Amino acid sequence: MDGYYSGKKEVPFSGSSYNVYCDESCHLEHDKSKAMSLGAIWCPKNKVREMSKRLVEVKGKHGIPKDAEVKWTKISPCNLPLYIDIIDYFFDDDDLSFRGLIVPDKTTLRHSDFNQTHDEFYYKMYFTMLKAIFKRDSHYYVYIDIKDTHSGENAKKLHNVCANDAYDFSHDIVRNVQPIRSEEVQLMQLVDILTGAIAFRHNHSSITKSTSKSKIAVVNRIIERSGISLTKTTLASERKMNLLVWHPYERA
Repeated sequence: MDGYYSGKKEVPFSGSSYNVYCDESCHLEHDKSKAMSLGAIWCPKNKVREMSKRLVEVKGKHGIPKDAEVKWTKISPCNLPLYIDIIDYFFDDDDLSFRGLIVPDKTTLRHSDFNQTHDEFYYKMYFTMLKAIFKRDSHYYVYIDIKDTHSGENAKKLHNVCANDAYDFSHDIVRNVQPIRSEEVQLMQLVDILTGAIAFRHNHSSITKSTSKSKIAVVNRIIERSGISLTKTTLASERKMNLLVWHPYERA
């Protein structure tokens, strides 16, 4: 082995640290929604306080207390201007990025063929979504919405899978995957809105009289500001609004 580099020398960390906030929409197996979506917003860790303050200011402009939760399911005609302003804030801040994964038709999933439950599939999709965000020269702190009593255990599994895929066995790149309550974190509320919007776009390809005009308006604002349809996979290099429309492998 003489003459070969051992690879054991410590290399000083020169990258950035990011927080990644994740949420899901229509993810249950039998929730009567055809499409499901997962979403993640990531931003520099040192900008989180500033961004949270800006979101509180947007709420205050519309008379909404800072502790009041904003989310996709609460969009209505009376608060539409608030949600439009939140969407505009996302697109106006260059330090905020979104990655979304859409499964357009849950009825085509064949869990038994892969010896998995729907819950296991859900976390596989989480991994598929997240792995495109991670870069080897940076640190990431991932926060997922508390889903059930098993969220802590599943977060640990997700952490290990993400780290191992990046050969990050010491968890130096993916530093943490932690369940948190979305109503307590301003940026979690923002990712809830974007993730809900892309699920809505896929679940309402045909507009009917019963379709919420306010939610359509929010989706259209996202389409307008992003320049993408939300129905197709974007370029892998897309930074602001990066989408993967995932399809299962066809039978041979």
